[in-house]
Formats: sequence, structure tokens, C-alpha cells
Amino acid sequence: MKKFNVPTKAEVSEKNQAIFSQLESGLGFVPNLYAYYAKNDTALADYLALQNRKSTLSKKEREVVNLVVSEINGCQYCLGAHTAIAGMNGFTPEQILELRTGEATFDAKIDALAKFTKGVTSNKGVVTDHLKESFFNAGYTEANMIDVVINIGDKVISNYIHNLTGFEIDFPLAPSLEKVNA
Repeated sequence: MKKFNVPTKAEVSEKNQAIFSQLESGLGFVPNLYAYYAKNDTALADYLALQNRKSTLSKKEREVVNLVVSEINGCQYCLGAHTAIAGMNGFTPEQILELRTGEATFDAKIDALAKFTKGVTSNKGVVTDHLKESFFNAGYTEANMIDVVINIGDKVISNYIHNLTGFEIDFPLAPSLEKVNA
């Protein structure tokens, strides 16, 4: 079985070395996921542009999408990273666990977003009229729907990269839902 390694700064192109420097300056380190993208000369910059694009969704709402999609796709790397980020954006540990199930009983609007995201991700974009109505009745717009789908695409990319490679997770591991619910 091939082992996938995360490149060091010295092993990537000059263009990607500059991005590593920016990440180190802003985050204090280069997450392994980002470093892995740098094996391709354009992927890191492209992915960061997608991830950092302006959105109609708040940071908190984007974390809802990230958690739901990462749980469905079984990406331990992204679950760890987004559990930490969701906590920094105001969600409690209990709320984060619930969000990963695709629900949010603590907030009706977030619940509609979580359920919509779960439906879209699980069913490849084919959802019931009821799920769409619930999403729109919660106050979301068609522009928000587009951003949810773009955010899902962003997360699917990173989930699949880590699921394919299994490189080291450099965030605290998220608790397993099975262990929490046992």
C-alpha cells in the first residue's frame, strides 16, 4: 500500500513556499491538508481561493455545512479541524456533536440548514420539496442555497483528499459519534 506523505516547505514550488509563509504567519502553522495540496503547483492556491471566497453564509453557518458533510463522508481530518473551528465560532461541544448528525434542536434556522445540507450531501443534490421548503421558510434564499452547495463542494474536495491519502491529522481528533451515543 502506498504511503502518502505531506511535503515540507522545502519540497514544494516557490509559489507554494510563499503560500506556506502566509499560512504560517496567519495560522502559526501549515495544516497538513493545505501542505498536501502543495504537491500540485496550483491546487493549494485554487483551494484557498475557493475556501476563502465571499459567501452569503456566516462563518457559523459555514461550519454547520463543514461538520455535516465531513461526518457523512467520514473524514476524520476535517471533523477534527471543524470541531475546533466550530468551537471558536461559538458552538458548544454538545451542539457540535448534534450538528454532525444533521440536526440542531437548539436553533430552528440552523436546524433547517443542517437538515438541508445532510439531504443534499446524502442524496447528491436530490432533496424533497419539504426539505427545500423548510430551508427557505427558515429564512434562507436561493443565493444561500448556491453558497451551501459551493460549501459542500469545498468540503467534499478536502474530505476526499484526506480519505484517499490518510496523512497525519494535525488537529485534535473529534469524538466518535458512536462512542458518544453509546
